[in-house]
Amino acid sequence: MIIANVHKAKTELSKLIVATLEGEKVVIAKGKEPVVELVKYTRSKKRNSYGLLKGKVWVSPDFDDEDPEINKMFYGE
Repeated sequence: MIIANVHKAKTELSKLIVATLEGEKVVIAKGKEPVVELVKYTRSKKRNSYGLLKGKVWVSPDFDDEDPEINKMFYGE
């Protein structure tokens, strides 16, 4: 396990990232108090599910029709 203070982490970030990628546990401390752990990012296996709400959502056919009364207020007669 590597414990680095904030100053060391700022100056040696690239080395700490390499160590993390190689499986080393890296902890960054402020003073003598550990505050964060550097971990390898892993992508989520979950993919976007397009069409997930298909058949569950309904939109009226006249959803985007203009209202004559509102047009009259904006544009006059």
